[in-house]
Amino acid sequence: MNSSYAPIVLFVYNRLTHTQQTVNALKTNKLAKKSELYVYSDGPKDKNLKKSVDEVRRYIKTITGFKKITIIEGEKNIGLASSIIQGVTEIISKNDKVIVIEDDLFVSPLFLNFLNDGLAAFENRDDIFSITGFNFPEKYLKIPEEYTEDLYLNYRCMSWGWATWKDRWLKVDWTIKNYQEFSNNKKEIKLFNRGGDDLFPMLTNQLNGEIDSWAIRFCYAHYKNNSFCVYPVKSFVDNRGFDGSGIHCGNDEDNKFENITLNNSTVNINPNILINKEIIKLFYIAHKYSLSQKIKIFLIKYLPKGLIQFLKRGLQ
Repeated sequence: MNSSYAPIVLFVYNRLTHTQQTVNALKTNKLAKKSELYVYSDGPKDKNLKKSVDEVRRYIKTITGFKKITIIEGEKNIGLASSIIQGVTEIISKNDKVIVIEDDLFVSPLFLNFLNDGLAAFENRDDIFSITGFNFPEKYLKIPEEYTEDLYLNYRCMSWGWATWKDRWLKVDWTIKNYQEFSNNKKEIKLFNRGGDDLFPMLTNQLNGEIDSWAIRFCYAHYKNNSFCVYPVKSFVDNRGFDGSGIHCGNDEDNKFENITLNNSTVNINPNILINKEIIKLFYIAHKYSLSQKIKIFLIKYLPKGLIQFLKRGLQ
């Protein structure tokens, strides 16, 4: 059943304090009381994690402050990537749009307003595949002072608090059927890497089973459909998962992704916004691999796997 506001899908696991911070921040949004909340809780990976998973599950049963709350508890652990793909597909099959958030994100009181307004403004633009509430802090990506828009477009999607529409989500090929053909086409790889030259290596790692990422496949869908992700110039989201508590984020020792001050102002959403070449360039540079990283990728690609494993053991 559709409603005027997008349903919120929250994915949790075993971090109680992070989950509480995320939920409390969401509840500061005026639209929370008008939005349905679906909470997906993945099962514990092993017996040692059962206690912390159960703690989170007891907490999510006490959540209030939303129009309706539905909790889906998994018996087995399927991992974040499968959880998000399955959970979003399930909810979006009954709705035209969805807002997705994970348990380590702290959001502004206007986070839901921004994403709902964006979903309405860009619904009929086929070249917009998703909207994110996150933007990088100035020390990582400095937007030119002469840029007057409150939003910008990029080829790369962002998974830290985002939204999309049913028709876009259903276009995603999660198995990347044409990967072999694509991986031999340097021109197409270059186009995919306009959002950062780390994209193709990550996609390759995903197909080789070295990482488990739904987001890199979502980014690939943006490229395949000649589409963009909408970013706010000033972030509505701070990712607080870089404290070593999570599986995917690790540590942000330099705090380069930390948004100390979040956007608490209404932004001007220009439905006809176009790409800005200078921001595209700056964004690419921010995500550009260093020389040492490029050498590592080259070696992994061309050296036999047995030799790579031998070298890794020798360095440990």
